[in-house]
Parts: sequence; C-alpha cells; structure tokens
Amino acid sequence: MDSAPSESFSAQKYQNDQKIHCLIAASGSVASIKLSQITEALCQHPSVSVRIIVTQAAERFLSGQSNEQPILDSLQKIKGVEAIYRDEDEWTKPWIRGDNILHIELRKWAHVLLIAPLSANTMAKMTVGIADNLLLSVIRAWDTTGLVDGNFKAEKPRIFVAPAMNSAMWNQPITSQQIGILRDQWGWSSANPEGWVTVLPPIDKALACGDVGNGGMMDWRDIVRHLEEHLGLSAIKS
Repeated sequence: MDSAPSESFSAQKYQNDQKIHCLIAASGSVASIKLSQITEALCQHPSVSVRIIVTQAAERFLSGQSNEQPILDSLQKIKGVEAIYRDEDEWTKPWIRGDNILHIELRKWAHVLLIAPLSANTMAKMTVGIADNLLLSVIRAWDTTGLVDGNFKAEKPRIFVAPAMNSAMWNQPITSQQIGILRDQWGWSSANPEGWVTVLPPIDKALACGDVGNGGMMDWRDIVRHLEEHLGLSAIKS
C-alpha cells in the first residue's frame, strides 16, 4: 500500500503485478456514502487492486458522521486498497521535467475507472472536457483510442459512470443531452465497439433530500455486479 500517495507514483512499477487495477472515484453526491461498500465488495476478489479518487465535495460525505459514513482514510484499511487521492495530491511540489504527473500515471495504471456517484456537476464538466480537479484530469487524459497505453494494457480500458442527483436535476433537459454524449457518442456497445463509456442508469427511489423519484444512484450491489461481469470476476456471495 502506498502510505503517502503524495510521493511520486509510477504505473510502470505495477505493470506486471498480475492484478486487475480498479480506479474508483466519487464525486459530490450523497451517494458517496456507498463508496465503502463498493470498495469492500470489489476487494473481496484477491486479484483486484484498488486506488480511490475523491473530489472535495465527495469527501464531505465521508467524515465519520455515522457508521455508513466512515472517515475516508479508514478505507485504506481494506485489503486491496492501495491509496486514496485528493486534488492536492496532484501538485504536492513544483513540477520539474522528468517528474511523473499523477493523473497520467493513474490513467496508465487503471484497467477500469468507476465513477460512483457521478454528480450532475462532474457529469457536466466531463462531457465538455473541463479538467479542473484530479478526477476530471484523469477523465480528460483517458486513452479513448486504446493506442496510447497499448504497451500497458491488452485492451482499451473502460469508464463506468453511475449518475446520482436530485430528480429535478435529472429531469433537466441539459441532463439528457449530457447522457446522450456519454451513452450514444462515447458509449461502448456491440454496435459501437470504439466506445469507452458505460452508463449505469439511476433508479427511482426515496432520495436523501426527501424527494421521491428518479435520479438515485443504481444500487451499489448492481454496480459491483456490472464491474465483475466486465472484468470477468465471479460474483462473491455474502
């Protein structure tokens, strides 16, 4: 485990570790409280290695407020979690030529990126290419062709996104446009094998804000199941 993720991280070091590299990210939605369950479930597979990215907003939901909201750093106690990264880890010191750049190294390392939850704000920024934090920089630098990191990976890595937001936000016309980009333009399917994004659609539920309707993040168990199927992992029954 990287005890100090601010130290220079090199994907090359892990290229032949025989592990499946899962980069798990949470952005600013109350559904961030499911990060621990998703991480624990994936880490039950001995072949999985996890690194976590959180936005500043996501971390506000993981400050030890309750049992379901553990302190973020406690997730490093989960076997299989190698490091947790925050925005400030990108620039811990002035860059000099030859230094590794964290968002590039994380992209090289990852066989899959799961963003759960994908907030309305992060989704909007993702679809127009804004890269103003660590997570968005990883997304912007993603190898969408599969050609840049060909020496690191046998196949093009996928991004899985699980949107989560208030129903009114989900029903905004701009949201359907952004989902259209992720699903129809960038989405992977048998009809579009050049795609690299898989949208895990939200569900109808009672939301934390008190509203009842669509926009709730897909159940975390189903999210894990989608990752297991994609990565060829047998589901582990609890």
